[in-house]
Amino acid sequence: MHQTLEDARLRKLASFHILDTPPERDFDALTALAQRLLGCPIALVSLVDQDRQWFKSAQGLGKVRETPRDQAFCAHTIHHDDMLVVEDASADPRFADNPLVVGDPHIRFYAGVPLRPHHDGFSGTLPGLGSFCVLDTQPRTLADEEQAILRDLATVAESLLRAHATAQDAHYLAELAEERADILDGQHRLLRQAEKLAGVGSWRVSLDDGAIQWSDQVYVIHGLPVGSAPPLEEALAFYSAEDGRMIEKHLRKAMRTGQGFDFETDLIAADGQMRRVRSIGEVEFRHDRPAAIVGVFQDVTDRHLREQELRHDASTDSLSGLSNRASFEKRLADVLARANRRSEPLALLLVDLDGFKAVNDNFGHAAGDDILRAMAARMREGCMANAFAARLGGDEFALLVTRPRDCADLQSYVRQVLDQLQVSITQDGQTRRVSATVGATLADGPGTTQMDLMRRADLALYQAKRHMRGTGRIFGSDEPIMRDGVAIS
Repeated sequence: MHQTLEDARLRKLASFHILDTPPERDFDALTALAQRLLGCPIALVSLVDQDRQWFKSAQGLGKVRETPRDQAFCAHTIHHDDMLVVEDASADPRFADNPLVVGDPHIRFYAGVPLRPHHDGFSGTLPGLGSFCVLDTQPRTLADEEQAILRDLATVAESLLRAHATAQDAHYLAELAEERADILDGQHRLLRQAEKLAGVGSWRVSLDDGAIQWSDQVYVIHGLPVGSAPPLEEALAFYSAEDGRMIEKHLRKAMRTGQGFDFETDLIAADGQMRRVRSIGEVEFRHDRPAAIVGVFQDVTDRHLREQELRHDASTDSLSGLSNRASFEKRLADVLARANRRSEPLALLLVDLDGFKAVNDNFGHAAGDDILRAMAARMREGCMANAFAARLGGDEFALLVTRPRDCADLQSYVRQVLDQLQVSITQDGQTRRVSATVGATLADGPGTTQMDLMRRADLALYQAKRHMRGTGRIFGSDEPIMRDGVAIS
């Protein structure tokens, strides 16, 4: 009998299609909330498989995603009707010699609620699929109010598990009301709380009359009071004209082909704030005919901003604020490919600073940093405002020039760069001047490679330095380029 129940439990767990799926923001937000509300360093959504416990969400365990089942506290919890609380695992004969107690992460306290999101014919007898639990490395108790919080969060976790099971076609929120009405009647409020927590709403567009239905969170994302959804034309007005056309195109394609869509775009809320939103939609069929387009709608502004910040940090030199070497190499590859494809002009300038070492040696590195920032500022102004500037390292910089008139008269452009890249610094009555030496080259045909451009510009820079620092040289030319007012020696 025990094995029969366990086999049925494992089949039910497999039917949720959730084991080994990627982390999801909804579950992670729930365990993070449990951490904060209950003051425990570890919070888990644990699912007990045949030989392991696997974590759909794990706060406080680093990159650990599973442990052996024979070490799992949750393997005991799934057989309980209610919560399992272990106030001091080292004093409990069931767990005292458990590797997770005597070794990392040194568990002492555990409280878990069995997860039974199935509610089918076995609902009274089938063990739980897993547990929503919190753990601590210190012995402790759990007050009645805290136990109530843990039970409520476990109920939300069960709702999310059910939602995941029906979300494979991206319209779980729309169909859940019809297919699982008997379940949602008692848990509507908790599901809306989960929706709010995750910043996700659901929507439906009827193909018969174009009527729109929004869940509460969709109104929140738009900055509108909950009420009747606006017509499609007004809903599209929250987007730019270009994005509105793109959305209409997705809707028409879905209606025509039955294919779903998943995209991100900017939305201007009713209060004027710009938000980043993700929209997932699929066609809802009734009697084998398209009846509606349904989907989910999520505010991903915070994640988008973090990604932008990370991309900016990864591509920017922190001292000068210019692009770094990695960003420069990527831009060079992109610009060169376009130049070769479209026969567009492209020039590369390599820049070394002259007198920079003397500033560092005499005035200190702080003064040298000021010089680098000043030079970077000048690379954003004047003739270089339309170029892509990057700091390659130390006192080495690069400029990608694509404006046709600058490339057409590269000698004059290099002279302007030399004139513009001059900075003086005075300290304790001493003045040091820093200027630049420039090596330049033009892309000369579809066969030009990044290595070609870098080698030619570097050779031109070397020739300019040999002639006189503070001058410039274009690859293939024997004529040095001097700053205005500087005679050729």
